[in-house]
Amino acid sequence: MARVALVSGGTRGIGEAISIALKKAGYTVAANYGGNDEKANAFTAAHGIAVFKWDVGDPKACEDGIKKVEAELGPVDVLVNNAGITRDGMFHKATFEQWREVMSTNLDSMFTMTRPVIDGMRERGFGRIINISSINGQKGQMGQANYSAAKAGVIGFTKALAQENAKKGITVNVIAPGYIATEMVMAVPEKVREQIIATIPVGRLGHAEEIADAVVYLAGDGAGFITGSTLTINGGQYIA
Repeated sequence: MARVALVSGGTRGIGEAISIALKKAGYTVAANYGGNDEKANAFTAAHGIAVFKWDVGDPKACEDGIKKVEAELGPVDVLVNNAGITRDGMFHKATFEQWREVMSTNLDSMFTMTRPVIDGMRERGFGRIINISSINGQKGQMGQANYSAAKAGVIGFTKALAQENAKKGITVNVIAPGYIATEMVMAVPEKVREQIIATIPVGRLGHAEEIADAVVYLAGDGAGFITGSTLTINGGQYIA
């Protein structure tokens, strides 16, 4: 029976590539999304992957949503915490609402999404938890105090959870992407993109599929000795 993988923010950008790659690798995939019904329905029509709508910052919504996933598809064996948002701006002009929104989606979701699946993973003696951080959670970024703090928190969370669950057959790892050619990045003015690319030693933006391939590897049996690790995929732009 195929293992079940749940991907938060799994219908767009990097999350979409992860969902597709996991399906191709033989997993039964559930893609969570937060708001864009039209995009989610188009995603399902194109790829045959089940979608489930809920807010990853809402603990009750996550609990109910994951129960629905498991009722329809089976126990979650692989959890990819990918959902994330930005509310950029210089800190001295920031509002608490901007801070709270980013923390809710990017960091609170580590708890709200992981807590409902961890007991089952421990009981079954197997689990793969893969958390998507960011280059800016490693090096910081002007105008992203909220985002950088949340993504750095993801790394600390991962290290602690890895230690707690290693003896139960559960691995917990982080992928920290650099600048990836998603819809959001490609919407940036060309001159700005050129400035970004000039700081990347390999001379290009990353591809979402390159992040997805790493997720597939970390989700597999062959990665059972890797836990508590942060895999940086940024073309050499920042070497942690």
